[in-house]
Amino acid sequence: MKKNIYLDDVRTPLEGIWTVARSYEQFVEVVSEIGLENIETISLDHDLGDSAMFEYYNNVRDNYKLEYENINEKTGYDCCKYLVNLSIDTETPLPVVFIHSANPIGSANMMGYINNYLKNCKLPQTCVRVEIPHKIEEEFILSPEAREAKWRRK
Repeated sequence: MKKNIYLDDVRTPLEGIWTVARSYEQFVEVVSEIGLENIETISLDHDLGDSAMFEYYNNVRDNYKLEYENINEKTGYDCCKYLVNLSIDTETPLPVVFIHSANPIGSANMMGYINNYLKNCKLPQTCVRVEIPHKIEEEFILSPEAREAKWRRK
């Protein structure tokens, strides 16, 4: 039976059909353990840590500008690059890849990367942005105001 992987540092999908990874490193570990050929679906978040969230609240959300040099941790975009390289190196087709990130620019970058690879493989460009029902883990539950204050410049 093929597996499904959900990458997100704070959200957990409500349906129990997903293997959850919280970081780029965990994602690579899970994909390596399962094997690309044994994965049916992958759903990716873009922002995976404090510096990514800081960039989202200070540049992306208000200025529609994403500066990767301001992000210290690897993002979902790095996971897309990893997947494409793994697919090329192992000659294994990509599974279905969805993006569930709230970051519009990060989402577009990720969809563009995956879809460009699929296009070059003469495959349908199927990577789209979706909403997967989720819960936010308790340690990350803040009011919208508190969450914004945490990552916004004063």
